[in-house]
Amino acid sequence: MHSPNVPHSARPVANPADDQILQDIDNARNLVDLFLKRADQKGDAPFLGHREGGQWVTQSWREAADTVCLLAESLRALGLEDGDRVALVSENRPEWCMADLAIMAAGCITVPTYITNTRRDHAHILDNSGARAVFVSDEKLLKPLAGAIAQTGLIEHVIGIEDLHRQQSGSFDYHSWAALTTGDAAAARAAVDKRIALIDRDDTACLIYTSGTGGAPRGVMQHHGAILCNIAGAAQVLIEDFGVKDERFLSFLPLSHAYEHTGGQYLPISVGAEIFYSEGLEKLASNIEETRPTMMVVVPRLFEVLRTRIMKQVEKQGKLANFLMDNALKIADNSKEGKKRLRDRPMDFFIEKTLRPKIRAKFGGRIKAMVSGGAPLNPEVGNFFEAMGLTMLQGYGQTEAGPVISCNRPKVGLKMDTVGPPLRGVEVKIAEDGEILCRGELVMHGYWRNEAETARTLKVDPADPNGAPWLHTGDIGYLDEKGRIKITDRKKDMIVNDKGDNIAPQKVEGMLTLQPEIAQAMVSGDKRPYVVGLIVPDAEWALEWARANGEKFDLSALQQLPAFKNAVRAAVDRTNVDLSVIEKVRQFAFADEAFTIENEEMTPSMKIRRHKIRERYQERIDGLYRG
Repeated sequence: MHSPNVPHSARPVANPADDQILQDIDNARNLVDLFLKRADQKGDAPFLGHREGGQWVTQSWREAADTVCLLAESLRALGLEDGDRVALVSENRPEWCMADLAIMAAGCITVPTYITNTRRDHAHILDNSGARAVFVSDEKLLKPLAGAIAQTGLIEHVIGIEDLHRQQSGSFDYHSWAALTTGDAAAARAAVDKRIALIDRDDTACLIYTSGTGGAPRGVMQHHGAILCNIAGAAQVLIEDFGVKDERFLSFLPLSHAYEHTGGQYLPISVGAEIFYSEGLEKLASNIEETRPTMMVVVPRLFEVLRTRIMKQVEKQGKLANFLMDNALKIADNSKEGKKRLRDRPMDFFIEKTLRPKIRAKFGGRIKAMVSGGAPLNPEVGNFFEAMGLTMLQGYGQTEAGPVISCNRPKVGLKMDTVGPPLRGVEVKIAEDGEILCRGELVMHGYWRNEAETARTLKVDPADPNGAPWLHTGDIGYLDEKGRIKITDRKKDMIVNDKGDNIAPQKVEGMLTLQPEIAQAMVSGDKRPYVVGLIVPDAEWALEWARANGEKFDLSALQQLPAFKNAVRAAVDRTNVDLSVIEKVRQFAFADEAFTIENEEMTPSMKIRRHKIRERYQERIDGLYRG
């Protein structure tokens, strides 16, 4: 079944400047070409912002373009050639963006890597990609990287964004950012213009290594056209549903993740927006208030954390605030079910004047929309933010698709249990077994040096042998009456119990973590008679429980107490009320600690790594089926 031809807009783009944005993206030969066009247009307007010395400072588009061109020519002077791979190991910062663009401007291919990577992770990526050079931000990130460099022996040049306090180290030459960004900017620009005229949309822009929820990361070959196709579709949503004016994005998710790389870097570049870089999770709330972004790209786990934080803050504000929040949620539920009642209007008006402005202020007061992606968003979380007056869009995709395939749109109708219609230029169909397939310019050219896996993922339809290959997403779902994609689960994550029933684990886990007692959960039950869960209690709730019950706060000790387990059991039972018989969690055990990136039980985009968790807790999970 093909996606119906749903019009993305009931009206043509009204603003000629907005129309030009889309034309520029469509006509761009490559990502550097588009960036330099925007830089020429924006000139001395602020572009990249970061916090330095307690203040937010910015670089202009012109300054960034000069740096990109000078850096690109320095890379060529080091001997790098067309198609060479250059790794990039850095936290989100202005230099990340400029290094990425400079690598491409030099005719090379960017290989972003996560700052949480271990020596083994780095060694795999360096060896697989065959990178000749690497950018690294500081000494701390160099430590695990240095071992991988020594192990693989491939890196010839290490470029320190900050001073690495080492001029040379045996197998590679050391270069400082400052030394590589000086010279004649005009001459560098002329050389870059000449070079990028030969880089086409089909040429590889970057190798994005998948975060590895199921094994060793694979290098996805994203070409310039894949990302340009993605940002054209996203820009159309922004233009037609919200309008483009004084846009500012706050970059928080790792730029080495395809979602942030496209949505948090190249989308803002495409519409001439500012990009400000967050200082990290612990300062994210204050960064949002200070920078006042108009758009944010976020993963569901963060929304769950923010929802819990807001609810706790409102609870402490007394009866009136709680009364208003309860009514806001009821009104939103009624609206969602098509029950727009006249008697709700006065209350909704009062909430709009009292509660919602305070909530919006915590997000800077200018947010047009927050876009959730990277993993399924629990509809209840999305509905909560809608009730609080914040527009929430859920996107869907994967690294192999640039990465965005679809996104919710107000103009089509927001429905939180869907991920919206396919973006402009994206064709979607549902296979006979329910798998979601897509094709278009956004689809990768394949996995780097992995023809077998490429052949399993990209397949030409035998009925259309001359057509472009379809990307087999591994997701199960269908298209609703408005062409919106509804995902039921990951094909490979699907639990099939001993009776042959299919159970979506992410749905059950998402419902469990909505309970205040539960911070994280993973459920199992493949080839088993029932579903069981591994649970990480919420630390704040556990602290409150310990105080109320006269116990010392030691999470490991608390988990041994029958009363503590019964309290968590009550949360599981509340969840089970809303689950079908086959989905109910019959037994559970506690995890020894939270699932984190550091213990390799979560990906950098905050999805749980099931195979890692099972490796560690398989005996404990098996024990839940004994007796």
